[in-house]
Amino acid sequence: MPPRLPLCVAALLLCCLSLASSEPDADKVALLDFLAGVGRGGTARARINWASTPRACGGWTGVTCSADGSRVVALHLPGLGLSGPVPPRTLGRLTALQVLSLRANNLSGPFPDDLLDLVALTGLHLQRNAFFGALPPGLSRLRSLQMLDLSFNGFDGSLPGALSNLTQLVALNLSNNSLSGHVPDLGLPALQFLNLSNNHFDGPVPNSLLRFADTAFAGNNMTRPAPVSPVLLPPSLSPPAAGAPAKRRLQLSEAAILAIAVGGCVLVFAVVAVLLIAFCNRESGDEMRSGASGKGGEKKGRESPESKAVIGKAGDGNRMVFFEGPSLAFDLEDLLRASAEVLGKGAFGTAYRAVLEDATTVVVKRLKEVSAGRREFEQQMELVGRIRHDNVVELRAYYYSKDEKLLVYDYYSRGCVSNMLHGKRGEDRTPLDWETRLRIALGAARGIAHIHTENNGKFVHGNIKASNVFINSHQCGCISDLGLASLMNPITARSRSLGYCAPEVTDTRKASQCSDVYSFGVFILELLTGKSPVQITGGGNEVVHLVRWVQSVVREEWTAEVFDSELLRYPNIEEEMVEMLQIAMACVSRTPELRPKMPDLVRTIEDVRRSDTGTRPSTEASTPAMEAAQNRAESSYAAP
Repeated sequence: MPPRLPLCVAALLLCCLSLASSEPDADKVALLDFLAGVGRGGTARARINWASTPRACGGWTGVTCSADGSRVVALHLPGLGLSGPVPPRTLGRLTALQVLSLRANNLSGPFPDDLLDLVALTGLHLQRNAFFGALPPGLSRLRSLQMLDLSFNGFDGSLPGALSNLTQLVALNLSNNSLSGHVPDLGLPALQFLNLSNNHFDGPVPNSLLRFADTAFAGNNMTRPAPVSPVLLPPSLSPPAAGAPAKRRLQLSEAAILAIAVGGCVLVFAVVAVLLIAFCNRESGDEMRSGASGKGGEKKGRESPESKAVIGKAGDGNRMVFFEGPSLAFDLEDLLRASAEVLGKGAFGTAYRAVLEDATTVVVKRLKEVSAGRREFEQQMELVGRIRHDNVVELRAYYYSKDEKLLVYDYYSRGCVSNMLHGKRGEDRTPLDWETRLRIALGAARGIAHIHTENNGKFVHGNIKASNVFINSHQCGCISDLGLASLMNPITARSRSLGYCAPEVTDTRKASQCSDVYSFGVFILELLTGKSPVQITGGGNEVVHLVRWVQSVVREEWTAEVFDSELLRYPNIEEEMVEMLQIAMACVSRTPELRPKMPDLVRTIEDVRRSDTGTRPSTEASTPAMEAAQNRAESSYAAP
């Protein structure tokens, strides 16, 4: 009779057998086969720990298993350097897979047939890859699909009408591909978000999709049917009754015309009289103000009274010029009498917080080392003063004399982003959370994109950095100090903007929109890392440039040390941080022509922010926007 095992040993063996059997061995083999096909470059293998970690459930990068550990139900591998076509007969063996995210890699080839066998999928996220070819009609087999994002790929051909079988689809994003032809009337009763923009679609917008805004179809050649409404003629213009005398109708018409003509003449005469009286009164008032201003007073009453008011300065002809009307007008003496405190010193001068006698708080910037003459300075200020945008700090007034150049802006109580990022860190510090940093980046991008449209698309900011970004009333980034770089001493300006200047800019007066994009990329890196653009280490003997440091880390290994440690406390933001890092790296390309344009950056950051702020519909509860759906669907299966 064989010896009996002790009860405790038997229990331990049973426990081990149970744990071993709970591992999804078949799914593990499928995943390893998949990685062998798309991670051949070695970069992905270094970032994915599958080869070195024995347990898939709870241990493998991006892998989430079912509650009993028997199957893989979610796979998240965004931005990990995967490349090449998806190997056949790999992912298709994960038949219990519910969420698949391979976004922001370099996967290529036609749409993987393997994925058409994953009938349990509720979320499929393949955006920002290099897939191409036609969309397969077999997508209609994925009946459980709620979110489908294939944007920013190279898919072409027509949109399969079989997609109408995806009756549970809540969000569909096919933007930025090369799809063409008519869009079929898909129906899709559960659809709440749609983006077909920037393709080659033509023809009318189908009836079932008319509920979506024009932005869903922008960048195509699609048309909406014109609204049809009955034309109702006023009774006085209705067709005459049969047999009515035509001569009487003509006489009534002539009488009406005569009355209108006489009335019009009287009205014109009255208007002319009022204008003459007002003009005389204004001339009299101008003479009085000119006499009161003193011997050297300068008369400027003819310059665009709707956009600015001018106050002459006695003795030397200098003046304050305002861009918001006389209600905000004050003179130099008012500023000098105001209580003030220094806010900071920058490349172009010192900023003061001034509280006027009427309790109005403004920021006064005292410029130094201005190399431009009066005419050039005033022309540039006129251009800057006309810029109006929620994400641009407006220039309220300016003052020019031989010895003083002052700019007046609104005051933002929270201060600049540089102080928020690099101020004293400690237990009493309130860090900038991820949502706030995204709003700052998006707002600044919108402001810069608007600036680049001014002056026939030739305007340049020239001094983009964290100390020139503030938070407006909408809690978004707001860009300041625009248009000053071309007026300043180039050597001083560049030396004080180290770390932000694009490598091709040796003279700040010749900054370009491409160099603005580079500076904006450095600013994003600053938001992501919490580090200054230039850091002095080794007792002052070594200078570390943020861009070079990040590039070296990305080149060697994709590790969490790139990101600000204060961000690590927030869950489910890794993918968004990786996407923002990729955006920043594109901006700081050494080749100016390879950098993206600001309008494209705005759209890209909007996509990232939607994924973070909960504006996409989720798998549990539908909401109107797609990007939150993607984030929630994916994060709901995130590994603990």
